[in-house]
Amino acid sequence: MSVQTFQTPFSREYWRLACLEFTKPRILMIAALITALRVAVKVFSIPVLPMVNITFGFFFNALGAMIYGPVVGFFAGAVSDTLGCLIHPVGPYFFPFIFSEMLSSFLFGIFLYRTKITPMRVVWSRFAVTVLCNLTLDPLIMLWYNSLMYGKPYKLFTVPRLVKNIALFPAQAVLLILFLGALLPVTNRFNLTYSGGDKIQMQKKHIVTIVVLTLISALLVVLYNFVYLPNQ
Repeated sequence: MSVQTFQTPFSREYWRLACLEFTKPRILMIAALITALRVAVKVFSIPVLPMVNITFGFFFNALGAMIYGPVVGFFAGAVSDTLGCLIHPVGPYFFPFIFSEMLSSFLFGIFLYRTKITPMRVVWSRFAVTVLCNLTLDPLIMLWYNSLMYGKPYKLFTVPRLVKNIALFPAQAVLLILFLGALLPVTNRFNLTYSGGDKIQMQKKHIVTIVVLTLISALLVVLYNFVYLPNQ
């Protein structure tokens, strides 16, 4: 079994190994288990604003992608979205939303699969999902959905969505670092990951970055509550 790691995904061998994960029964069973966990936690959320909730599926999404990579993760995202819509439907089903879940798994895999897991890698993985899925792809799909179903426009940019995603990003990044850091020794021990270390080392620069992002997020929430909402 290859234990090779990569600094970047720009390697033919990286993608060969990622595709080979499909040939490993143990990996497929783990993918099925993590997909089941992702579907199970879809029902749990914390409301923070009207139509805006904190969800927890990204924990297992990132964990799975770290283990089986972007290729298996891409297809696991499709299964997760389909089962989630069947078991815990929220509103009308619109097929293109499947691509958002598939892309999020793919992005986590790009940043976390077969590499040394560092705090900044975890932060960037969450940032990529927030920007490309939550703030870009999801609004585009909603625009498509509204034009087909209702024939009326949909705002690609809304203050609640922007505030929610930016405000939650630091907390989600920190919690993801702690979550993956706690499980990394286990996944390394069972040869599911090859991070080169059993701990995610937090350095001063990481803490400073997260603190700054948290302060910016807190400021956005304050502005939203005391400036934007009273004018609506």
